[in-house]
Amino acid sequence: MHQHNFTDNCLLINKDENTEQSLKNEEDELFDEIIGHIEDILLESEFNAIQKKFLDQYWDVFEPIEENKLIYTSIFNEYNKTVESYIVNYLGKVIPHFDISTFLQLLSNRQNELEGEVFEVLSTFTDFVAFKEMFLDYRAVKEGKVQDLSSGISVTCLKTYTDDNHSTK
Repeated sequence: MHQHNFTDNCLLINKDENTEQSLKNEEDELFDEIIGHIEDILLESEFNAIQKKFLDQYWDVFEPIEENKLIYTSIFNEYNKTVESYIVNYLGKVIPHFDISTFLQLLSNRQNELEGEVFEVLSTFTDFVAFKEMFLDYRAVKEGKVQDLSSGISVTCLKTYTDDNHSTK
């Protein structure tokens, strides 16, 4: 009579599940690290200058009509090439062995769970409609149809610091 050792099989299954979970955790950590760096990029004046240059150069080309002009594609491709190159170069400096293909796959796998400014900006690289909307929004501001609130925004620290050791009594 042959005896089966089920505990070995169970351990193997658990080991595979742990390996799979470990890989998922590594992917999540890498994705979070990349997104954190992209958040930093979005705050950089150099990146904002690149984006603003495109908006200033082409805002009047985009019209709020359903039909898309052929030139939109050229502008979209030029924008993608310039901005993607900037982001890839930046990420290549701060993340060893950064690979844009791997990141785009991670991004694609999480598409349904993404929200926020970072993902709005990232969508302008892959989603032509989001790209066009960015230009149409900028056009509306330029034409005075929408109030530009960005100049009235200021950041203030609400946390006050008190040092009990140096307080005067």
